[in-house]
Amino acid sequence: MRRLVFATRNQGKLRELSALVAPLALEIVSAAELQAPEVVEDGQTFAENAAKKASVVAAATSLPALADDSGLVVDALEGAPGVHSARFAGPRATDAENNLLLLQRLQGVAPRDRTAAFVCVMAFVDPGASRPGEVLLAEGRCHGRILEEARGEGGFGYDPLFWVPERGRTFAELGSEVKNSISHRAMAMREMLSLLRPSFG
Repeated sequence: MRRLVFATRNQGKLRELSALVAPLALEIVSAAELQAPEVVEDGQTFAENAAKKASVVAAATSLPALADDSGLVVDALEGAPGVHSARFAGPRATDAENNLLLLQRLQGVAPRDRTAAFVCVMAFVDPGASRPGEVLLAEGRCHGRILEEARGEGGFGYDPLFWVPERGRTFAELGSEVKNSISHRAMAMREMLSLLRPSFG
């Protein structure tokens, strides 16, 4: 069985990605398990960060690596927090601190103007491929709105504030199975799976 390393230390992401990649017969390991170096996410776009993480981890482990960079893009904040979503309130900010800052920044913004999207870009690098430096990219977007207060106990990050109109619930209220079928990460993974099946199918 071939091994695939996920270039993430975020346990929430790791659980979601493991469930999403289940259609492929792969042994999944995390970057932390293999003591791969932590990657500084200094790119200006989700694609730059994802490609950098996948490339560094693939080179360090000599294994095919899958990385994602994802975040929340809020229209009223001109795209913020964007690539800084995980550290919106500071380098070591908690989910609660990030959510609080988001609510503060959106104070007074009418519900109809609180539109947002979760964006995910996945990157895959296989050091054993015929073109080992090649980076495959896939993107997914899930559109919704930011509520004025948190709802739900599930998920992680901004999930309790992200309202999905078609479902009438926040990501935190949907449950992992439903969320994993409609999320930005699920969309990106479906596209990535179509790219990976010729190699791993």
